[in-house]
Amino acid sequence: QVQVVEYGGGLVQPGGSLSLSCAASGTIFSIYAMGWFRQAPGKQRELVAVVTNIGGSTYADFVKGRFTISRDNAKNTVYLQMNNLKPEDTAVYYCRVVTSSHGAYWGQGTQVTVSS
Repeated sequence: QVQVVEYGGGLVQPGGSLSLSCAASGTIFSIYAMGWFRQAPGKQRELVAVVTNIGGSTYADFVKGRFTISRDNAKNTVYLQMNNLKPEDTAVYYCRVVTSSHGAYWGQGTQVTVSS
């Protein structure tokens, strides 16, 4: 059993910054990838950024240059630093963990609201 818990989120003004973190725990031999997705009301869930166990990262075009994903393998934790936030970044942000045995797990989500 794997548990995935997100931390952070909240309300921020346009142009502001927020940091999210996500920790995986439980019966984990090794994690292949950890990433962030988001889902705005009425929209499909979409990839924000993902990082693999060897450090390779991928970003959605709409966050390139503004968001940074990083990972602490020893702590099974992934971080998302979000800068220059825009109202369209408002969404529930979900952490996803993919293990080396191909198990995939979601966190419960954390709300990010960008508004003045």
